Amino acid sequence: MTVRFGAITLDWLGFAATRLEGQTGAVIYVDPGPEKYGVLEGYDARDGDLILVSHGHHYDPDSIRRVAHEDAIVAVHESIDVTELDRIDERPEDLPFVVERVRADESFVLGPLDLFTTPAYNDPAGPHTDERGAPHHPEGEGCGFGVTVDGVCAFWPGATDALSLHEELDVDVFVPPIGGTDTMDRREAAELAAAMAPDLVLPVGYDTLEGGETDADAFVVDVANRSVPVVLDRPSTPPPR
Repeated sequence: MTVRFGAITLDWLGFAATRLEGQTGAVIYVDPGPEKYGVLEGYDARDGDLILVSHGHHYDPDSIRRVAHEDAIVAVHESIDVTELDRIDERPEDLPFVVERVRADESFVLGPLDLFTTPAYNDPAGPHTDERGAPHHPEGEGCGFGVTVDGVCAFWPGATDALSLHEELDVDVFVPPIGGTDTMDRREAAELAAAMAPDLVLPVGYDTLEGGETDADAFVVDVANRSVPVVLDRPSTPPPR
């Protein structure tokens, strides 16, 4: 299902992958991978102007090729290092696209698009740690992305806990992960949505991995009860153009 808000449309493609298209034609993909989780299976649109990759878990060259057109810009977090990834060996700089490394907490302009990044991590003292007590996503190894397209600001916080810095953001569309294993869960995301007060919330990153089941309907009720508009999408694969 395609979600429409103002001058943009959004499609959740599975796991964390999301496609955004502006009324004037700009197409952005956020975290289009990895392929091993079945994300973008059978998808080969190659229509993306801008591809955003928040951290190493979502860096997948084959998936990027499926969504990016030949003149696309690929923005990846500065920490992504293929020597630490056991499934790939192609560096972002080896991709046949313009590649930009980005830090967390910066603002920049790419053509007609305004972008910003935010820190994204799990607190070592919080609930989203492994059996050894180590955070699934350490600080400094990922980011969130905000993109303004045709006057609409959409924000993906990345693989992260709900952080106090998120509450200060002024965004129109909030796209939080609510899986809860290595990101904020549905309750934390609902509380954050209430604090941010966006014009629309579209949750992603749930019911896609074993052990990551989430009561999305309960999330909708929780957010709606806080007077924040919310919509559910189901992972979809729009036909290539």
